[in-house]
Amino acid sequence: MTQDTADAASSPESQVVSPAAKRNVLLLAACQALFFTGVMVTTATASLVGVTIAPDPKYATLPLALQILASLATTVPASLLMARFGRRAGFSFGIAAGILAALGATVAVLDGNFLLFCLCSAGTGIHQGFASFYRFAATDIAPSSYRPKAISYVLGGGVLAAFMGPELATQTRDWLAPIDFAGCYLAITILWVLPLIIIQFIQIPTPARQDKSKGGRPLREIAKLPAFKVAVLGAVFGYASMNFMMTATPLAMLACGFDFDNTATVIQWHVIGMFAPSFFTGHLIKRFGVLRIMAIGACLELVAATVALNGIAIENFMIALLCLGVGWNFLFVGGTTLITECHRPEERAKVQGFNDFTIFGLMAVSSFASGFIHDASGWAAIATIIVPGLIVTLVLVMGLGFRNGWHRPAELKAA
Repeated sequence: MTQDTADAASSPESQVVSPAAKRNVLLLAACQALFFTGVMVTTATASLVGVTIAPDPKYATLPLALQILASLATTVPASLLMARFGRRAGFSFGIAAGILAALGATVAVLDGNFLLFCLCSAGTGIHQGFASFYRFAATDIAPSSYRPKAISYVLGGGVLAAFMGPELATQTRDWLAPIDFAGCYLAITILWVLPLIIIQFIQIPTPARQDKSKGGRPLREIAKLPAFKVAVLGAVFGYASMNFMMTATPLAMLACGFDFDNTATVIQWHVIGMFAPSFFTGHLIKRFGVLRIMAIGACLELVAATVALNGIAIENFMIALLCLGVGWNFLFVGGTTLITECHRPEERAKVQGFNDFTIFGLMAVSSFASGFIHDASGWAAIATIIVPGLIVTLVLVMGLGFRNGWHRPAELKAA
């Protein structure tokens, strides 16, 4: 595909979805699936490894917190690097960092070295910081009419992770017996070689000349747009709430007497909830409007908190985590769609970088805090704390909808 063709495919004015664009979106979805498979393994096992090798159980979620903190620190540099050198170079660097981190984590678990495990978790976070831009890469490829679907399809790659991640964790837990979970990280090391290969075959437009020579409006000016505030806060509170509960779930289920297989099953259904809706979220956004879908997402996460507060049976964990996942999907896909309507092409790097920096910032805080709060106050406190942020999100989304109209995100875009 020539550069002219690539630029045409990425132009907001172009409404024709070429076969090459669909192929590239499919390959991005495959990379997303493989990345999230590894992340789901770490989500299901990292806090359990932490309980075993950390100097104090309250530090059990520190590795996951550092993973998110590293993602936070990576997002802005990753966005700027890809704006200069292209998506493929950035993604390749991030995947390579993830492979090295997973290999190091294998050694850390075998040696019982908590410090090294934490450092390698941070390395996984670098990978995550780059991989978070897979969805934005899809918008570079797709015409404006196809963008919500492209974002959804890329995130939909996580459905494979829903089945592969927990199953991979269960099957590889004893690979390096008698040390539990070391084999999981060896499996991730092998797994992440695949997206490193796939990414070399994806054709993504290089940054347009105007992206490199002009900065567009100052970020503080863009941040004043009501749609921008709703897009960022919706994604931030939706993601942080999901992450806060998900990170504490293995610890809560362990405290309730459930074995690892039960935990893996709950996490599996949670991930299905996160990514299975992606196959139709784009259609729903196009038909009903991005703000309505975001409002439903906030309501579903509130339902998750309510179910979690009403019991600690396996069904409560299952239903709560499933609703939590679907709610996250609606808020995250909706927020990502809306954020693309708030910036001009030359403003893409800084706006997308700021958006993910903010998301991962609150995620880092939620990951670290969840271990302490669960250790001190239990599962009910975890479910209660997410409620205020979700109510704020719901009020802001509904307020923007009533003021500016509910249906087309483009109508919310400032000139």
